[in-house]
Amino acid sequence: MLVTSERTAELFKEYGGSEKNTGSIEGQVAVLTERINHISDHLKENKKDHSSRFSLIKMVGRRRKFLKYLANNDINNYRSLIQRLNLRK
Repeated sequence: MLVTSERTAELFKEYGGSEKNTGSIEGQVAVLTERINHISDHLKENKKDHSSRFSLIKMVGRRRKFLKYLANNDINNYRSLIQRLNLRK
């Protein structure tokens, strides 16, 4: 997990409203996306790192659940978040 605490606070401030609002779904999705992108790059170089691959699968599933919750409760916020994070949906 090379997402530093400063970067995490910055993501929560940008997507969650403030750096103290760590419970916001938008902020959690942004942090998970950052971690997923980092691990994906790592796995391109280290193809046999199965523990990281398993962690990646778990994080993608958690992000999918958060996005499903957001889509069910606030579809406009969901669409803007998908667009800002450049996620395919």
